[in-house]
Amino acid sequence: MAPRFREGDAVVALSGKWISWAHTFVAYSAFLGALVVGLSLHYQKIVQNEYYGYPQEWFPSVSSTIGDRYPERAVFQFFIAMTSGPRFVLVFLWYVLTARPNSTLPKIVAGVGLFRTLSCGGWTYVTSTDDHGWHDIFMISYLVATLPWTLGCLSLSPHNAKAVRYRKILAGSFFGTLVPLVYFFIQHKVHKVPGAYTTYAFFEWALILFDVGFDAVTALDFDAFELVIRDVKGSSRGDRKQVADVVLEKGKDKPIGNVFASDFSWTGFLDATADVYNGYVFWSMLTSLGLTVWYFPLWHMGISGYEVMVMCTVSPFLLVKASVRSFVVKNVRYVHILSLSGLLAYLVRTPEYRLFSVAFGVSMSCLAWSATWYAERTQQSRLESRILAWSIGLVLSSVAKFALYTNNPVWPIMHAENGGWNNLGLILAIAATLRSTRAVTDNRGGIDLAKRPQTSPLLASLGLAGLFFGMHSLLSDSSTMVLWVWEGFPVRGPIAANGILTIAAMGLGILTGIFIQSTTLNWVNLMLAGMGAFILTSFHNWFGYMGALLLATNLMAVATPLVASAVRHGPVTFGLGFLIYNVLVLAHVWVVAYAFVPGGPLLREHTDWLMMATIMALAAGVYAASKDGSIRKQRIQSGKNVPRKTTPYYTYVLLSVELIGLAISYLRFPTNDYVPYHKNEKVITAGIWTIHFSLDNDMWSSERRMRDLIKELEIDVVGLLESDLQRIIMGNRDSTQYLAEDLGMYVDYGPGPNKHTWGSALLSKFPIINSTHHLLPSPVGELAPAIHATLNAYGELVDVVVFHSGQEEDPEDRRLQSEYLADLMRAVPRPLILLSYLVITPNEGNYKTYVGPRSGMKDIDPSDWDRWCEYILYKGIRRSGYARVSRSTITDTELQVGKFVVGQPEGSDEQLNEDQVPEGLRFPSMFRGQGRRDHRYHVFDEPRYFV
Repeated sequence: MAPRFREGDAVVALSGKWISWAHTFVAYSAFLGALVVGLSLHYQKIVQNEYYGYPQEWFPSVSSTIGDRYPERAVFQFFIAMTSGPRFVLVFLWYVLTARPNSTLPKIVAGVGLFRTLSCGGWTYVTSTDDHGWHDIFMISYLVATLPWTLGCLSLSPHNAKAVRYRKILAGSFFGTLVPLVYFFIQHKVHKVPGAYTTYAFFEWALILFDVGFDAVTALDFDAFELVIRDVKGSSRGDRKQVADVVLEKGKDKPIGNVFASDFSWTGFLDATADVYNGYVFWSMLTSLGLTVWYFPLWHMGISGYEVMVMCTVSPFLLVKASVRSFVVKNVRYVHILSLSGLLAYLVRTPEYRLFSVAFGVSMSCLAWSATWYAERTQQSRLESRILAWSIGLVLSSVAKFALYTNNPVWPIMHAENGGWNNLGLILAIAATLRSTRAVTDNRGGIDLAKRPQTSPLLASLGLAGLFFGMHSLLSDSSTMVLWVWEGFPVRGPIAANGILTIAAMGLGILTGIFIQSTTLNWVNLMLAGMGAFILTSFHNWFGYMGALLLATNLMAVATPLVASAVRHGPVTFGLGFLIYNVLVLAHVWVVAYAFVPGGPLLREHTDWLMMATIMALAAGVYAASKDGSIRKQRIQSGKNVPRKTTPYYTYVLLSVELIGLAISYLRFPTNDYVPYHKNEKVITAGIWTIHFSLDNDMWSSERRMRDLIKELEIDVVGLLESDLQRIIMGNRDSTQYLAEDLGMYVDYGPGPNKHTWGSALLSKFPIINSTHHLLPSPVGELAPAIHATLNAYGELVDVVVFHSGQEEDPEDRRLQSEYLADLMRAVPRPLILLSYLVITPNEGNYKTYVGPRSGMKDIDPSDWDRWCEYILYKGIRRSGYARVSRSTITDTELQVGKFVVGQPEGSDEQLNEDQVPEGLRFPSMFRGQGRRDHRYHVFDEPRYFV
């Protein structure tokens, strides 16, 4: 600031580098001081964690060091308070160093730096003991802000080779450390490996060193600054040395990173955000189509006729006729608005009409996007921006499902009561559509399309079909490929919270397509995609998931050139592409529903064939695109290789979406500290429920209603059948994630979607020590999945088997399955509970194999003759109670529940009155009589208790 009166005397002059050194010294003092004090006074206490202590764990984590113990906490907070002064000045000096006229990015980076500083104060002075929620909010905010702060500083770095080199090294070390940090945290938290937390602690301390060190590099830049205190009124006696009026002097300033060198514009950012949200709406509607179609064959137990609605996606064929094409292109805004009927469908209560509304919306959306791409065919930068928005829209859709436990908040199966955000989603969609389509497409200039493409439209259409199908079937939910490689307990691979890695791989693929697009259209990349598909299909656990990430990255990388290539072949390519995509979607259903569809045995259990077809379709598209020329080549050939000024805004939107996903992953990581409902009585309340793919009788998502009943019945262990929803036709969902995280339970998802079953899952309040997945003999009918798990129940090992047998139409399958399972249960030396769907009549046929000498199992209630599907069997443990609870409209099957007492012998079949039963062994009284929400004890109208 210039002096108000006159140029004054310099009282103090200080080099700017000392601000950086002061910040570095006091920041390191805060952490290292607390560490030294903690090691000196409370060594064994701060190395102790929830599982192990000294000597298994011998070095403390950052959080335990700076936590609630005195005086470590006081030392840390004292020095952090001292750090705040230099920190605020450091952020200010960095802004002054990098600020330029009409440049907004330095302001954004400075704002992030200020926000990061304040959030650091939040988690420092509000500990997890004070308020766990706010502590986590401040901590997550700080971690999330670290990425844009680091990238922003790298982008704005002046020409100082030494400083830039150190920043790259420290930033790379920081983000590289996150990988082993997460790995060893999982080893500690999930696998409970002794010593893993100590290794995790070293990586955590390394993050601190790299984080503070990154900001210390500013000393090399601030050396060009001199901070001056000037006496402008003569109130002090200075050395009379005159200096410039400005307090700070800018150094060399040219930023690195060509993509981010252009001026930032909020208008451009909002335009990109609107485009991406439109892409999100497209994917939300497309992924809801199969889900609403699935409702009808589900209730018809076979083909219903409504399956024809999947063909609504071929609407781009209408663009082949010139008059229709011209009309749609000129009125594309109104076609986009008409497509929003898919979001309005949740207001339609009748399932048939709701499906029609969704199908119309999807039809219009496919038509609108195809017309938009075609209209931009001569404006390659704008075409690329549209494709980027569409691709990032898929990432946003996946993040939204990640936040809502695999449900999309704007789906037509959602509403306010079950967690939907339909109203907000619709309002944002209208606003985004109006903004995104407000500009009239300008077809002047650009590339010369007089030269016809060198390849057939069929090849480009195959490429589109493979792209659409791969993105939809594998990437529309972050946990789909996680469940492909899931093998049970102990955990040896990713869990649902690790879905952020899939989202990150998708983002990496998009960035690859943006910045090094020339490398995406080659056979090496295609071979990498094929290799990823092979590894994902053939292997499990972390190695299999590495293949999934490789496939995700390469699939997203080729999206832009494949769509651009299709544009050059004309509108017929999109119609044909969606048609072939529909064939792949039907094949995706046929591989598991072979018992219910014509020609099903031909594709039975052949997901491998489907994966090969996807890669071959992509190969055809890559060949066509490489022959016809990529976007970048087209620019060069046309002489209009103009820089893409809009690309940075889509990159900003993508990074923002990725940061949201990172925060969600942190919040969703399991705590693994679950407690059973009646631990004093050592009771296991176990249930079995066929959940009908989490669609209720009225086509609404039913997870929350299931959650309420399971919680109110105080169930500790529950087997869920018909639980595998990770297919296009079922929305790529997983209901067990919401149930497990909301109810506080461990979860084994069961055989994955690539095992071709209808699903079986196990949720448990007790730690799952080991679990094995079985596919029982099914020579004719559908595969019969089973989970055999060993639980640590009150310090004793208790086994649980969850099993879904074959259908009534396949008696030989059911006989073989009964013998397999009987032998399996007989071999278990520990107490065992079977939660099952058997399709038998009590005391007849296969019942005698399941219950009797061959299996060693007993029926929970031999006098209950009115059963056919669900059965609970047991051995080696006391059965104390049994109840049958009506389903309401959640599903088509009741919930059966049994109570067992650990550590006591089996007992007899003699029944007791409820007043003879201790309070902790009773079932809730709320379900007597009319019950609650149409759930009540039925068949014998009350629970049964046994001696």
